Amino acid sequence: MVLIHSVDTEKPFGPIEVRNAIVECFYQAHKEAVKQSFEAGDKKELDKMTKDNIKHLIKKAFQETSGDFEKPTKRSIIEVMDYLKEFSKSFRDDKTIEKNYNKIMILVNKL
Repeated sequence: MVLIHSVDTEKPFGPIEVRNAIVECFYQAHKEAVKQSFEAGDKKELDKMTKDNIKHLIKKAFQETSGDFEKPTKRSIIEVMDYLKEFSKSFRDDKTIEKNYNKIMILVNKL
């Protein structure tokens, strides 16, 4: 079993699972930064807030690229990934961006 952000690459999956993997990828990348910004407070509430914010960010990426968050396609996911890759350059190093981009693209290429 090979997991990429909770998606088992050895089992059938579709665009919804890849979209969810994108959300999980961004959540994992940003949760530590959020925790450092809000050291005090309820951990569960902070996690929920972070997940909600990341989901909103990914929904916005779908809107910006004329895709449908609720009904993603392979093409819309590729466009969102390209959008997010550019977006991330303002706060992540190129090596980290490429690593995460390539992990998600493994899933995209299996669609």
